[in-house]
Amino acid sequence: MGTRKRVGVGVVGVGTIGRLHLEAARRLGADVVAVAASRASRAKLLADELGVAATGDYRDLLANPAVDVVHVCTPNNLHFPMVRDALRAGKHVVCEKPLALTSHESGELLRLADEADRVHAVCFNNRFYPLVQEARARVAAGALGRVFGLRGFILEDSLLAEDAFEWRLDPAQGGDSCAMATIGCHLIDLVGFALGTPVASVCADFTTVHPVRRRPLAGANGPPAGATRFEEVPIRSEEAASILVRFASGAHGVLGVSRAAAGRRYRISLELDGTAAALAWDSEAPNRLWVGHDDRANELLLRDPALLSETARPYAGYLGAYQEGFADTFKALLAAVYRRVASPDRSATPDFPTFVDGHAAMVVHDAVMASARTGAWVEVARAVQTGAAARSG
Repeated sequence: MGTRKRVGVGVVGVGTIGRLHLEAARRLGADVVAVAASRASRAKLLADELGVAATGDYRDLLANPAVDVVHVCTPNNLHFPMVRDALRAGKHVVCEKPLALTSHESGELLRLADEADRVHAVCFNNRFYPLVQEARARVAAGALGRVFGLRGFILEDSLLAEDAFEWRLDPAQGGDSCAMATIGCHLIDLVGFALGTPVASVCADFTTVHPVRRRPLAGANGPPAGATRFEEVPIRSEEAASILVRFASGAHGVLGVSRAAAGRRYRISLELDGTAAALAWDSEAPNRLWVGHDDRANELLLRDPALLSETARPYAGYLGAYQEGFADTFKALLAAVYRRVASPDRSATPDFPTFVDGHAAMVVHDAVMASARTGAWVEVARAVQTGAAARSG
Protein backbone atom coordinates (compact mmCIF):
# COMPACT_ATOMS: atom_id res chain seq x y z
CA MET A 1 0.00 0.00 0.00
CA GLY A 2 3.06 2.24 -0.29
CA THR A 3 3.01 5.38 1.84
CA ARG A 4 -0.76 5.35 2.24
CA LYS A 5 -2.31 4.76 5.63
CA ARG A 6 -2.63 1.08 6.41
CA VAL A 7 -6.21 -0.18 6.45
CA GLY A 8 -7.42 -0.56 10.04
CA VAL A 9 -9.21 -3.86 10.64
CA GLY A 10 -11.53 -5.04 13.40
CA VAL A 11 -12.74 -8.65 13.55
CA VAL A 12 -15.94 -9.72 15.31
CA GLY A 13 -15.85 -13.43 16.11
CA VAL A 14 -12.67 -15.30 16.99
CA GLY A 15 -13.51 -18.87 15.97
CA THR A 16 -11.76 -20.81 13.19
CA ILE A 17 -12.98 -18.54 10.39
CA GLY A 18 -12.31 -15.37 12.37
CA ARG A 19 -8.72 -16.50 12.82
CA LEU A 20 -8.40 -17.07 9.06
CA HIS A 21 -9.55 -13.50 8.47
CA LEU A 22 -7.04 -12.21 11.01
CA GLU A 23 -4.20 -14.20 9.51
CA ALA A 24 -5.01 -13.02 5.96
CA ALA A 25 -5.30 -9.39 7.09
CA ARG A 26 -1.90 -9.55 8.73
CA ARG A 27 -0.30 -11.21 5.72
CA LEU A 28 -1.54 -8.26 3.66
CA GLY A 29 0.00 -5.73 6.04
CA ALA A 30 -3.30 -4.39 7.34
CA ASP A 31 -3.36 -2.92 10.84
CA VAL A 32 -5.41 -5.33 12.99
CA VAL A 33 -6.72 -2.87 15.57
CA ALA A 34 -9.15 -4.91 17.67
CA VAL A 35 -11.09 -8.14 18.04
CA ALA A 36 -14.47 -8.78 19.63
CA ALA A 37 -16.09 -11.96 20.88
CA SER A 38 -19.21 -12.94 22.81
CA ARG A 39 -17.03 -13.29 25.89
CA ALA A 40 -14.37 -10.71 26.67
CA SER A 41 -12.14 -13.43 28.15
CA ARG A 42 -12.17 -15.34 24.85
CA ALA A 43 -11.36 -12.23 22.86
CA LYS A 44 -8.56 -11.36 25.27
CA LEU A 45 -6.80 -14.70 24.74
CA LEU A 46 -6.47 -14.00 21.03
CA ALA A 47 -5.81 -10.30 21.53
CA ASP A 48 -2.92 -11.05 23.88
CA GLU A 49 -1.50 -13.38 21.26
CA LEU A 50 -1.76 -10.70 18.57
CA GLY A 51 -1.04 -7.67 20.70
CA VAL A 52 -4.30 -5.87 19.86
CA ALA A 53 -7.30 -4.54 21.77
CA ALA A 54 -10.08 -6.93 22.85
CA THR A 55 -13.71 -6.51 23.84
CA GLY A 56 -16.77 -8.58 24.65
CA ASP A 57 -19.04 -5.99 23.01
CA TYR A 58 -18.69 -5.48 19.26
CA ARG A 59 -20.09 -1.97 19.60
CA ASP A 60 -16.84 -0.94 21.29
CA LEU A 61 -15.03 -2.00 18.12
CA LEU A 62 -17.48 -0.01 15.96
CA ALA A 63 -16.79 3.10 18.04
CA ASN A 64 -13.03 2.84 17.47
CA PRO A 65 -12.02 5.47 14.86
CA ALA A 66 -8.92 3.46 13.93
CA VAL A 67 -11.09 0.65 12.52
CA ASP A 68 -11.83 1.18 8.82
CA VAL A 69 -13.11 -2.30 7.93
CA VAL A 70 -15.18 -4.58 10.16
CA HIS A 71 -15.08 -8.33 9.52
CA VAL A 72 -18.21 -10.10 10.79
CA CYS A 73 -17.31 -13.75 11.49
CA THR A 74 -20.12 -14.73 13.86
CA PRO A 75 -23.06 -17.19 13.77
CA ASN A 76 -25.60 -16.54 11.02
CA ASN A 77 -28.27 -14.93 13.21
CA LEU A 78 -25.85 -12.17 14.22
CA HIS A 79 -24.87 -11.13 10.70
CA PHE A 80 -27.82 -8.82 10.09
CA PRO A 81 -27.69 -6.74 13.30
CA MET A 82 -23.89 -6.52 13.34
CA VAL A 83 -23.52 -5.57 9.67
CA ARG A 84 -26.35 -3.06 10.01
CA ASP A 85 -24.69 -1.46 13.02
CA ALA A 86 -21.29 -1.40 11.31
CA LEU A 87 -22.71 0.38 8.26
CA ARG A 88 -24.50 2.88 10.47
CA ALA A 89 -21.17 3.51 12.22
CA GLY A 90 -19.62 4.38 8.84
CA LYS A 91 -17.48 1.24 8.55
CA HIS A 92 -16.67 -0.79 5.47
CA VAL A 93 -17.79 -4.41 5.97
CA VAL A 94 -16.63 -7.91 5.11
CA CYS A 95 -19.30 -10.42 6.16
CA GLU A 96 -19.01 -14.17 6.34
CA LYS A 97 -21.59 -16.17 4.43
CA PRO A 98 -24.53 -16.36 4.38
CA LEU A 99 -25.08 -12.61 4.36
CA ALA A 100 -28.21 -13.00 6.53
CA LEU A 101 -30.85 -15.51 7.62
CA THR A 102 -33.41 -14.39 5.02
CA SER A 103 -33.47 -12.60 1.67
CA HIS A 104 -35.51 -9.84 3.31
CA GLU A 105 -32.60 -9.19 5.69
CA SER A 106 -29.95 -9.47 2.96
CA GLY A 107 -31.90 -7.07 0.74
CA GLU A 108 -32.06 -4.58 3.59
CA LEU A 109 -28.30 -4.84 4.16
CA LEU A 110 -27.66 -4.24 0.46
CA ARG A 111 -29.87 -1.14 0.61
CA LEU A 112 -28.09 0.16 3.71
CA ALA A 113 -24.65 -0.45 2.17
CA ASP A 114 -25.60 1.45 -0.98
CA GLU A 115 -27.01 4.33 1.07
CA ALA A 116 -23.90 4.48 3.26
CA ASP A 117 -21.62 4.34 0.20
CA ARG A 118 -19.36 1.87 2.00
CA VAL A 119 -17.29 -0.96 0.54
CA HIS A 120 -19.12 -4.23 1.22
CA ALA A 121 -18.04 -7.82 0.63
CA VAL A 122 -19.29 -11.35 1.31
CA CYS A 123 -16.68 -14.01 1.94
CA PHE A 124 -17.31 -16.28 -1.02
CA ASN A 125 -13.61 -17.08 -0.91
CA ASN A 126 -13.76 -20.12 -3.21
CA ARG A 127 -13.91 -17.80 -6.22
CA PHE A 128 -10.31 -16.89 -5.48
CA TYR A 129 -8.64 -20.19 -6.25
CA PRO A 130 -6.54 -19.27 -9.31
CA LEU A 131 -7.82 -22.22 -11.34
CA VAL A 132 -11.45 -21.37 -10.57
CA GLN A 133 -10.65 -17.98 -12.08
CA GLU A 134 -9.07 -19.78 -15.04
CA ALA A 135 -12.19 -21.91 -15.51
CA ARG A 136 -14.37 -18.80 -15.53
CA ALA A 137 -12.05 -17.08 -18.01
CA ARG A 138 -12.15 -20.04 -20.40
CA VAL A 139 -15.93 -20.26 -20.24
CA ALA A 140 -16.20 -16.52 -20.94
CA ALA A 141 -13.75 -16.78 -23.86
CA GLY A 142 -15.78 -19.58 -25.46
CA ALA A 143 -12.99 -22.16 -25.12
CA LEU A 144 -15.52 -24.80 -24.03
CA GLY A 145 -18.02 -23.96 -26.76
CA ARG A 146 -21.58 -23.82 -25.46
CA VAL A 147 -21.60 -25.00 -21.86
CA PHE A 148 -24.64 -27.22 -21.45
CA GLY A 149 -23.89 -29.23 -18.29
CA LEU A 150 -22.45 -28.69 -14.82
CA ARG A 151 -21.86 -30.86 -11.77
CA GLY A 152 -20.85 -29.29 -8.47
CA PHE A 153 -20.44 -30.72 -4.98
CA ILE A 154 -19.23 -29.65 -1.56
CA LEU A 155 -18.79 -32.54 0.84
CA GLU A 156 -17.62 -32.76 4.45
CA ASP A 157 -18.27 -35.06 7.41
CA SER A 158 -18.42 -32.92 10.55
CA LEU A 159 -22.04 -33.95 11.26
CA LEU A 160 -21.78 -37.64 10.42
CA ALA A 161 -21.78 -38.83 14.04
CA GLU A 162 -25.12 -38.95 15.84
CA ASP A 163 -23.67 -37.09 18.84
CA ALA A 164 -22.09 -34.34 16.70
CA PHE A 165 -23.80 -31.06 17.50
CA GLU A 166 -23.05 -27.41 16.74
CA TRP A 167 -24.81 -24.05 16.63
CA ARG A 168 -25.69 -24.42 12.94
CA LEU A 169 -28.21 -27.12 13.90
CA ASP A 170 -30.02 -24.65 16.16
CA PRO A 171 -32.63 -22.75 14.08
CA ALA A 172 -32.32 -19.75 16.39
CA GLN A 173 -28.65 -19.34 15.38
CA GLY A 174 -28.28 -21.05 12.01
CA GLY A 175 -31.75 -20.54 10.55
CA ASP A 176 -34.07 -23.13 9.01
CA SER A 177 -31.28 -24.74 6.99
CA CYS A 178 -28.01 -26.39 7.96
CA ALA A 179 -26.14 -27.80 4.95
CA MET A 180 -27.50 -25.32 2.42
CA ALA A 181 -26.93 -22.31 4.68
CA THR A 182 -23.45 -23.47 5.67
CA ILE A 183 -21.91 -24.73 2.43
CA GLY A 184 -24.74 -24.60 -0.11
CA CYS A 185 -24.50 -20.82 -0.44
CA HIS A 186 -20.81 -21.25 -1.33
CA LEU A 187 -21.73 -23.73 -4.05
CA ILE A 188 -24.55 -21.61 -5.48
CA ASP A 189 -22.19 -18.64 -5.74
CA LEU A 190 -19.34 -20.72 -7.17
CA VAL A 191 -21.29 -22.34 -10.01
CA GLY A 192 -22.88 -19.06 -11.06
CA PHE A 193 -19.48 -17.38 -10.97
CA ALA A 194 -17.77 -20.09 -13.02
CA LEU A 195 -20.49 -20.10 -15.66
CA GLY A 196 -20.96 -16.33 -15.66
CA THR A 197 -24.72 -16.78 -15.51
CA PRO A 198 -27.18 -17.01 -12.60
CA VAL A 199 -29.30 -19.92 -11.44
CA ALA A 200 -32.80 -19.56 -12.92
CA SER A 201 -34.74 -22.43 -11.32
CA VAL A 202 -34.15 -25.29 -8.89
CA CYS A 203 -35.59 -28.62 -7.79
CA ALA A 204 -34.28 -29.69 -4.39
CA ASP A 205 -34.43 -32.75 -2.16
CA PHE A 206 -33.21 -32.62 1.45
CA THR A 207 -31.99 -35.40 3.75
CA THR A 208 -32.00 -35.33 7.54
CA VAL A 209 -29.44 -37.99 8.40
CA HIS A 210 -30.14 -38.02 12.15
CA PRO A 211 -33.72 -36.94 12.98
CA VAL A 212 -32.66 -36.96 16.63
CA ARG A 213 -29.16 -36.10 17.81
CA ARG A 214 -27.49 -36.60 21.18
CA ARG A 215 -26.08 -33.31 22.44
CA PRO A 216 -23.48 -33.51 25.25
CA LEU A 217 -24.73 -31.91 28.45
CA ALA A 218 -22.67 -30.68 31.34
CA GLY A 219 -24.10 -29.93 34.76
CA ALA A 220 -23.15 -26.99 36.94
CA ASN A 221 -19.92 -28.74 37.91
CA GLY A 222 -19.54 -30.72 34.70
CA PRO A 223 -20.17 -34.44 34.22
CA PRO A 224 -18.48 -37.01 36.48
CA ALA A 225 -14.96 -38.01 35.47
CA GLY A 226 -15.07 -40.37 32.49
CA ALA A 227 -18.81 -39.87 31.94
CA THR A 228 -20.83 -37.75 29.54
CA ARG A 229 -24.47 -36.82 29.87
CA PHE A 230 -26.62 -36.25 26.78
CA GLU A 231 -29.93 -34.75 25.86
CA GLU A 232 -31.87 -35.80 22.78
CA VAL A 233 -32.51 -32.95 20.34
CA PRO A 234 -34.96 -33.24 17.39
CA ILE A 235 -33.34 -32.07 14.14
CA ARG A 236 -35.53 -30.22 11.65
CA SER A 237 -32.90 -29.08 9.17
CA GLU A 238 -30.94 -31.01 6.55
CA GLU A 239 -27.40 -32.37 6.71
CA ALA A 240 -27.41 -33.17 2.98
CA ALA A 241 -29.13 -31.80 -0.11
CA SER A 242 -29.41 -32.73 -3.79
CA ILE A 243 -30.42 -30.07 -6.30
CA LEU A 244 -31.22 -29.99 -10.01
CA VAL A 245 -30.59 -26.54 -11.45
CA ARG A 246 -31.28 -24.66 -14.64
CA PHE A 247 -29.22 -21.59 -15.47
CA ALA A 248 -30.29 -18.44 -17.26
CA SER A 249 -27.94 -19.40 -20.13
CA GLY A 250 -29.87 -22.62 -20.72
CA ALA A 251 -27.28 -24.90 -19.10
CA HIS A 252 -28.50 -27.61 -16.74
CA GLY A 253 -26.72 -28.86 -13.63
CA VAL A 254 -26.63 -31.23 -10.70
CA LEU A 255 -25.50 -29.93 -7.30
CA GLY A 256 -24.96 -31.71 -4.02
CA VAL A 257 -23.89 -30.73 -0.53
CA SER A 258 -23.37 -32.92 2.49
CA ARG A 259 -22.09 -32.47 6.01
CA ALA A 260 -22.22 -36.22 6.59
CA ALA A 261 -19.98 -37.62 3.82
CA ALA A 262 -17.52 -39.86 5.66
CA GLY A 263 -13.88 -39.09 4.99
CA ARG A 264 -14.50 -35.80 3.20
CA ARG A 265 -13.19 -32.95 5.32
CA TYR A 266 -14.12 -30.18 2.89
CA ARG A 267 -14.06 -31.17 -0.74
CA ILE A 268 -15.31 -28.91 -3.51
CA SER A 269 -15.59 -30.41 -6.99
CA LEU A 270 -16.71 -28.70 -10.16
CA GLU A 271 -17.14 -30.12 -13.68
CA LEU A 272 -18.27 -28.19 -16.75
CA ASP A 273 -19.33 -29.85 -20.02
CA GLY A 274 -19.17 -27.84 -23.23
CA THR A 275 -19.67 -28.65 -26.88
CA ALA A 276 -15.94 -28.10 -27.56
CA ALA A 277 -14.22 -29.14 -24.30
CA ALA A 278 -14.79 -29.92 -20.63
CA LEU A 279 -13.19 -28.76 -17.38
CA ALA A 280 -12.87 -30.36 -13.95
CA TRP A 281 -11.45 -28.90 -10.73
CA ASP A 282 -11.19 -30.32 -7.22
CA SER A 283 -10.24 -28.43 -4.04
CA GLU A 284 -8.37 -31.48 -2.74
CA ALA A 285 -5.96 -30.90 -5.64
CA PRO A 286 -6.52 -27.15 -6.11
CA ASN A 287 -3.43 -26.48 -8.21
CA ARG A 288 -4.57 -28.65 -11.15
CA LEU A 289 -7.28 -28.07 -13.75
CA TRP A 290 -8.31 -31.00 -15.96
CA VAL A 291 -9.21 -30.13 -19.55
CA GLY A 292 -11.12 -32.80 -21.46
CA HIS A 293 -11.17 -33.34 -25.24
CA ASP A 294 -12.73 -35.92 -27.51
CA ASP A 295 -10.36 -35.50 -30.48
CA ARG A 296 -6.97 -35.39 -28.76
CA ALA A 297 -5.27 -36.17 -25.48
CA ASN A 298 -6.72 -34.58 -22.37
CA GLU A 299 -4.68 -31.91 -20.59
CA LEU A 300 -3.71 -31.16 -17.00
CA LEU A 301 -3.09 -27.46 -16.45
CA LEU A 302 -0.95 -26.61 -13.42
CA ARG A 303 -1.40 -23.45 -11.36
CA ASP A 304 1.49 -21.54 -12.85
CA PRO A 305 1.03 -17.83 -13.59
CA ALA A 306 3.10 -18.31 -16.74
CA LEU A 307 0.47 -20.73 -18.05
CA LEU A 308 -2.72 -19.00 -16.95
CA SER A 309 -4.88 -16.66 -18.97
CA GLU A 310 -4.36 -12.93 -18.58
CA THR A 311 -7.59 -12.70 -16.57
CA ALA A 312 -6.68 -15.43 -14.08
CA ARG A 313 -2.95 -14.71 -13.76
CA PRO A 314 -3.22 -11.99 -11.08
CA TYR A 315 -4.90 -14.46 -8.72
CA ALA A 316 -1.83 -16.72 -8.58
CA GLY A 317 0.17 -15.34 -5.68
CA TYR A 318 3.28 -17.48 -6.14
CA LEU A 319 5.41 -18.94 -8.91
CA GLY A 320 4.45 -22.28 -10.41
CA ALA A 321 6.94 -24.13 -8.21
CA TYR A 322 4.85 -23.47 -5.11
CA GLN A 323 1.42 -24.63 -4.01
CA GLU A 324 -1.53 -22.46 -3.00
CA GLY A 325 -4.58 -23.48 -1.00
CA PHE A 326 -7.58 -22.53 1.13
CA ALA A 327 -5.94 -19.87 3.30
CA ASP A 328 -4.61 -18.10 0.21
CA THR A 329 -8.14 -17.56 -1.10
CA PHE A 330 -8.90 -15.40 1.95
CA LYS A 331 -5.75 -13.39 1.32
CA ALA A 332 -6.68 -12.80 -2.32
CA LEU A 333 -10.26 -11.79 -1.47
CA LEU A 334 -9.23 -9.37 1.27
CA ALA A 335 -6.51 -7.89 -0.91
CA ALA A 336 -9.18 -6.89 -3.43
CA VAL A 337 -11.40 -5.45 -0.69
CA TYR A 338 -8.60 -3.46 0.95
CA ARG A 339 -7.47 -2.07 -2.41
CA ARG A 340 -10.94 -0.66 -2.94
CA VAL A 341 -11.12 0.72 0.61
CA ALA A 342 -7.79 2.52 0.10
CA SER A 343 -8.63 3.80 -3.39
CA PRO A 344 -9.99 7.32 -3.87
CA ASP A 345 -11.80 6.12 -7.02
CA ARG A 346 -14.42 3.39 -6.54
CA SER A 347 -16.18 3.81 -9.85
CA ALA A 348 -14.96 0.50 -11.32
CA THR A 349 -16.96 -2.70 -10.85
CA PRO A 350 -15.73 -4.50 -7.69
CA ASP A 351 -13.46 -7.48 -8.38
CA PHE A 352 -14.78 -9.37 -5.35
CA PRO A 353 -18.21 -10.66 -4.22
CA THR A 354 -20.32 -7.88 -2.72
CA PHE A 355 -23.65 -7.73 -0.90
CA VAL A 356 -25.21 -7.89 -4.38
CA ASP A 357 -23.85 -11.42 -4.67
CA GLY A 358 -24.69 -12.26 -1.07
CA HIS A 359 -28.30 -11.17 -1.60
CA ALA A 360 -28.51 -13.03 -4.93
CA ALA A 361 -27.37 -16.22 -3.18
CA MET A 362 -30.08 -15.72 -0.53
CA VAL A 363 -32.74 -15.39 -3.22
CA VAL A 364 -31.61 -18.69 -4.75
CA HIS A 365 -31.60 -20.16 -1.24
CA ASP A 366 -35.26 -19.11 -0.86
CA ALA A 367 -36.11 -21.02 -4.04
CA VAL A 368 -34.17 -24.08 -2.86
CA MET A 369 -35.99 -24.08 0.49
CA ALA A 370 -39.38 -23.71 -1.22
CA SER A 371 -38.58 -26.55 -3.62
CA ALA A 372 -37.47 -28.85 -0.79
CA ARG A 373 -40.83 -28.26 0.92
CA THR A 374 -42.94 -28.90 -2.19
CA GLY A 375 -40.81 -31.28 -4.25
CA ALA A 376 -41.44 -29.10 -7.32
CA TRP A 377 -39.34 -26.92 -9.60
CA VAL A 378 -39.21 -23.33 -8.30
CA GLU A 379 -38.24 -20.26 -10.31
CA VAL A 380 -35.66 -17.90 -8.81
CA ALA A 381 -36.81 -14.28 -8.56
CA ARG A 382 -35.58 -13.04 -11.94
CA ALA A 383 -35.63 -9.33 -11.15
CA VAL A 384 -33.11 -9.73 -8.33
CA GLN A 385 -30.91 -12.10 -10.29
CA THR A 386 -30.84 -9.86 -13.34
CA GLY A 387 -29.92 -6.88 -11.16
CA ALA A 388 -27.21 -8.87 -9.42
CA ALA A 389 -25.67 -9.96 -12.70
CA ALA A 390 -25.70 -6.43 -14.06
CA ARG A 391 -24.19 -4.83 -10.98
CA SER A 392 -21.58 -7.41 -9.96
CA GLY A 393 -20.17 -8.06 -13.44
